[in-house]
Amino acid sequence: MCNSPLHPLLVSLPKCEHHLHLEGCLTPDLLFSLSAKNNIPLPPPSEDPAFASPSTLAERYTAFTSLDDFLHYYYIGFRVLVTPEDFEALAWSYFLHAHREANVRHAEVFFDPQAHTNRSIPLSTVINGFAAAASRAESELGMSSLLIPCLLRHLPIADSHSTYTALVEGEYFTSGVLGGIGLCSTELSQPPHLWAPIFTDASSRGIRRTVHAGEEGPPAYVTLALDALDAMRIDHGVRAAEDTHLLTRLAAEGVLLSLCPVSNAALKVTKSVSDAPVRALLDHGVRFSVNSDDPAYFGAWIQDVYCAVQEAFGLTVGEWAGIVRAAVEGSWCEEERKKVLRGEVDGVLGNWERRGEDSREGGD
Repeated sequence: MCNSPLHPLLVSLPKCEHHLHLEGCLTPDLLFSLSAKNNIPLPPPSEDPAFASPSTLAERYTAFTSLDDFLHYYYIGFRVLVTPEDFEALAWSYFLHAHREANVRHAEVFFDPQAHTNRSIPLSTVINGFAAAASRAESELGMSSLLIPCLLRHLPIADSHSTYTALVEGEYFTSGVLGGIGLCSTELSQPPHLWAPIFTDASSRGIRRTVHAGEEGPPAYVTLALDALDAMRIDHGVRAAEDTHLLTRLAAEGVLLSLCPVSNAALKVTKSVSDAPVRALLDHGVRFSVNSDDPAYFGAWIQDVYCAVQEAFGLTVGEWAGIVRAAVEGSWCEEERKKVLRGEVDGVLGNWERRGEDSREGGD
């Protein structure tokens, strides 16, 4: 909980989350539970003391030194995900937490198919499990969502091609099971244009496109994502703030940045949350949303991130209104769903404004 007078508003605001890796919701408790269920051993404590217990692993997660350090533990966790029920349990844990604790009303969530198919887990097992949780979230929680598979930069590009082909041939996009295609993992020495043939094909098929860029990589990587990959959204985009011409372009084209201030600070992309480009983006009129990224690893779910941003920047009600409305407009859900979300946002903001007026009147 933050100490801001706006905390009740931050909790009640209807939220859209655009940068959430489902595998990043694998808490140490769930990791150890699935390890036992599926008889999949974790590294022995003699090799890595962090795996002595869920609590020691959680403690290790507070001390990441870099993106690669984080990814080491991130990919170890994948081993315990085997059955459709495992993937469903993982996604459901996110949907339930986001609904109950943060009033997330719409989520566009990432997953890494290659990390599982390379372990001989069928693509259908992964997608069917996640899709089951998404369907349940809609029916039981009234929460809409889109599943977005991300191609992995650190694997051979040929593997990205084969994975993308399998997704297309499986008709996962045309059937509406998947909401777009993404590109993630470490940017170092992996400029976006290397994936241009895949994203060009996706664009020709009307598949939505989002790209992790400008986290570790320079502002030029953001420009490459826009030009070479025809990206419709930029994930992270922290370094874009270093280029005023790029900020002007992002604002003019209405491109949404999915900002993750807590994870960026945890991975030393920025020194602290207060170094996130929140103010620069607001000042230049760039759309962005506030997101949790990999909450089980960084100890901050989306409500925690909202509070951290407020503590760091002391935003006004009007600035938060602009952020949550931009998040709605930048979402990939249907217009009818956006209409509902707009109404919910306006309702909460209207109630807050009336509460303030009543308070002032009472003081008179």
